Amino acid sequence: MKKLLVTMNPNRSDAIERAHTFSQLAKNKGFDIYCLHPDLLPGSKAFNKLEPADWQNEKSSQYNFEIAVVFGGDGTILRAADSLYGSKIPIVGINLGNVGFLAEIAEPKLDQLLDAVIAGQYKLEPRATLEYFLDRAGKVISHGWAINEVTVERSNSQMMELFLSIDGKPVSRWGCDSVIFSSPTGSTAYAFSAGGPVIWPEVEALLITPVANHGLFSRSMVISNQSQASIDIESQAAGLVADGVRNTQLQQGDRIEMKLSTTKIYLAHFDNSVFTDRLVAKFRLPISGWRR
Repeated sequence: MKKLLVTMNPNRSDAIERAHTFSQLAKNKGFDIYCLHPDLLPGSKAFNKLEPADWQNEKSSQYNFEIAVVFGGDGTILRAADSLYGSKIPIVGINLGNVGFLAEIAEPKLDQLLDAVIAGQYKLEPRATLEYFLDRAGKVISHGWAINEVTVERSNSQMMELFLSIDGKPVSRWGCDSVIFSSPTGSTAYAFSAGGPVIWPEVEALLITPVANHGLFSRSMVISNQSQASIDIESQAAGLVADGVRNTQLQQGDRIEMKLSTTKIYLAHFDNSVFTDRLVAKFRLPISGWRR
């Protein structure tokens, strides 16, 4: 039996309702339905998150989903992508009112969406992710990943002192509130709010953006996907946050190594839109000009 992962924003009644309708249509077509919130989707089976390495062994055999269908905004899609990290299962995001960068621009009819899933009529968009290692006293004590960004930030009212190196070469000593390491996908998230540039998803690069840096050099930097950035913590304490949800406490002397990961996530799109279309829709860019 073919399997689908169907999930939704658990705090939105319209997302739950659409997920329920779509799941019923899929079950009528012979699909087995799994969900991150099975209590909200009667008749579905629980999907228990696997570690990235587990997607390469027999543990993942029960989760050979055709596709993951997500009803909600970019945040909901990111949570689903986090649960599927390490797999190659495509994710399609169905927007419910607010245009995002990851989901379809227009909400498709659910029966047409299901027909497209069955026919495999969608295009895949691979997205680069981030990988970091935390070194303490010469030993790696933590390793993690992020889809949007990893931030190294102050943990008290004082600014954070740190030293930045790229590919083993010193770049600058900064006193700042935080430093944002972003994937191209994350360039339109926190980094954009901090004044960073928009990077098209197919450009494989690592974006480094200081926040409130107390110095003359406070610009974002875009480095190669082959490069590795290092942050040495010189303050007594700091924090590391991955995608705004996974937190790690840092201490003086810690070193964080940051690079683009070889592991990608895969977004699926059923419409003919590209990133440029979503950028224009999200920011309502005046493509007609002031003269119209």
